Amino acid sequence: MSELTHINQNGEANMVDVSAKADTVREARAEAIVTMSEQTLSLILSGDHHKGDVFATARIAGIQAAKKTWDLIPLCHPLLLSKVEVQLTPLLESNQVRIESVCKLAGKTGVEMEALTAASVAALTIYDMCKAVQKDIVISQVRLLEKSGGKSGHFEASL
Repeated sequence: MSELTHINQNGEANMVDVSAKADTVREARAEAIVTMSEQTLSLILSGDHHKGDVFATARIAGIQAAKKTWDLIPLCHPLLLSKVEVQLTPLLESNQVRIESVCKLAGKTGVEMEALTAASVAALTIYDMCKAVQKDIVISQVRLLEKSGGKSGHFEASL
């Protein structure tokens, strides 16, 4: 197992120095699953939700969150993202919404945290917009699906 990169020789948390690293194209994909009742999902899909378009709002929230990750996670670097995409897919048979985010840049550090933050905040936005009609919505399976670029190379999650 590799060493923890955000701990210095004194055992203290620190931001990793990436100044000597080469810029490479880096991309990461993450997902989150939101489980709700059939009625709540129908309300979202019909467009009759009193707060407006839940998916559009969640998509924008996820994109904004990716761009703000360095503000939210203390040791993350501020990044100039070249792409952030958030897709929301209703899974009717299981009353779920699958959120998949993609973040990309050419830089010195990876975008895994940005992709994970985008998926998480999109899921939280769905919860926030729907909590008035259902309080027991479940957010689960927030995970990294794939990453590429950088020294550690390619990673793809197994089922």
